Amino acid sequence: MNTKAQTGARGEEIATEYLRKEGYLICARNWRQGRYEIDIVAQRAGITHVVEVKTRRAGSLLQPEQTITSTKVAALHKAAAAYMAQNSVMGEVEFDLVAIDIFPDQSFDIRFIPNIAEMGW
Repeated sequence: MNTKAQTGARGEEIATEYLRKEGYLICARNWRQGRYEIDIVAQRAGITHVVEVKTRRAGSLLQPEQTITSTKVAALHKAAAAYMAQNSVMGEVEFDLVAIDIFPDQSFDIRFIPNIAEMGW
């Protein structure tokens, strides 16, 4: 991995494959509307999952989980509302995190953290 963008793209590929193996239906990747962005939108068991993917090279100062701020959560809420309105999605929404550390040999460690934030409309 040379650039931050390449690391992020690799992480999103890893996360998508992980979610598929866990039985999630991938509805959208890198969804954007204006300034709003969602890494992955997936569904499983009637629940829409807004998934943030955080990828870091192993040995980074912060773990991927440590980069979720209140500002990021607020942005995810706005993005989810825009996605749901645009796609006529109704029902329960859950915000999840897929945290990935990528090692120099391209192996990786993946952690799925459900419910990182409440919807709180």
